[in-house]
Amino acid sequence: MKNCICLFLSLFVLTTVLPAQNLFPQAMVPVMPETLEFAGEEVPLGNYDTRESLRRELSVTMYMHSRTLYALLQTTRYFPVIEPILKKNGIPDDFKYLCMAESGLNPEVHSPAGAAGLWQIMPAVGRSYGMEVGRGVDERYHVEMATEAACRHLKESYDRLGSWTLAAAAYNLGLTGVVTRLEKQGVNDYYDAFFPDETLRYVFRILSLKLVTEHPLRYGFLIGEEDYCEPLDEYREVTVGDHKIDWAAFAREQGTNYKMLRAYNPWIRNYDSQNPAGRRYTVRIPLDGHRNGKK
Repeated sequence: MKNCICLFLSLFVLTTVLPAQNLFPQAMVPVMPETLEFAGEEVPLGNYDTRESLRRELSVTMYMHSRTLYALLQTTRYFPVIEPILKKNGIPDDFKYLCMAESGLNPEVHSPAGAAGLWQIMPAVGRSYGMEVGRGVDERYHVEMATEAACRHLKESYDRLGSWTLAAAAYNLGLTGVVTRLEKQGVNDYYDAFFPDETLRYVFRILSLKLVTEHPLRYGFLIGEEDYCEPLDEYREVTVGDHKIDWAAFAREQGTNYKMLRAYNPWIRNYDSQNPAGRRYTVRIPLDGHRNGKK
């Protein structure tokens, strides 16, 4: 109801300000905030280049309609999982928007460079944090494990750089890449440094997603509470440690199917897993009636 009222007011303003032929403009300059912070660090909106960079990424986020809308709808599924892990590890809550920027909150994303999962972790990085990365099982797709690994990675960057904003930039460019450029340029602030284009835009992409998530209607997204995705939190846990695991057969034995097994356990990457070490996996089995939803 609140969204409907806001939409009505927005349309009223448009009808009083814009000529009739321009009632539904194809594009509008995004609303810029008066002040903005990332992870408790001020964004210097008084600088013209900072304002222009934020405006650019806000425009991209606003007008990549399907991708942004998909990510917004997924926030209610994944943010409740990510937020307490960030808090436990002393990572500012705003880093959930970095996750959003990395993957669009699509747990199945795999980049051409080999990064995978919600946090887009590279194979070598995943293995360095003790994650299994293979054909049958790839824990970079495990939401909780990947978030824990991302927290460790971010904390290491923050301890070296002393800035959460720079730690975010290092997530994109790499710690060495950021340190080398800061030292060469003699600066210690993300907003004063020159980086490759992707990294110059990266933090502003995160900021744009923060603004749109917090104020969807302001940026053109009319979403009702009932539209958001439900959390996948209705399950029981089973431990399996066979040397060869047929996941489709296992799903049937547990009273579900392979499709739903993958939905609740995206780290399962193939029909079969070779497990010569007999490692034991904790698998989530959806409860009866879980597909009927709560709405």
